Amino acid sequence: MVIANEAPGGPGQWNESKVVDLLGSAAWKVMVAGGVVAAAIGLVTLVWPGATLAVVGVLFGVYLLAYGVTQLVGAFGPHAPGGSRALLVLSGSLSVLLGLMAFRSVAQSLLLLAVWIGFGWLLSGISMTVTAVSGPARPTSVWSGLLGVLTTLAGLTVVIWPFSSVATLAIVAGIWLVVIGATEIVHGIQIRCHITTSA
Repeated sequence: MVIANEAPGGPGQWNESKVVDLLGSAAWKVMVAGGVVAAAIGLVTLVWPGATLAVVGVLFGVYLLAYGVTQLVGAFGPHAPGGSRALLVLSGSLSVLLGLMAFRSVAQSLLLLAVWIGFGWLLSGISMTVTAVSGPARPTSVWSGLLGVLTTLAGLTVVIWPFSSVATLAIVAGIWLVVIGATEIVHGIQIRCHITTSA
């Protein structure tokens, strides 16, 4: 028995354009939310100079987890070129893993925490930069590339810098978090504007 296919857009058909629209909508919202979380955590670390290693570890663990989720969602958005999605998925997954390690490092050392934070930013920054450069030219590509470069620089700073205290790590990483968070918010708004004008 042969069942005729339903018309495009019918209830029984997988509508790819609707899925892409939903992912695009989720991508910019998650990007903005991730930027707000990053900026908020950055401000908390800056105004709390007496924070302990445990507090800083928990804060940055939360950030890396949120950042990893942002990349995982963004990997399937319409602004991400197909060839770079695997890289974004890998980077997002590793950021989540490094976030979990940051939680564990609260019982270990300042050096380990700095390494988890730094490598989390390095992996994310490189993947975003590659995605922006390799993808088609879009209005959002400039902000995506800028965010990737800033995140890479933040990672290099934290990995290379010889931190002597939790306060120093919190200040340096907090400043970077505020900058990265603000850039993420603008980038998310740019993605939303691009989706709106393309609709």
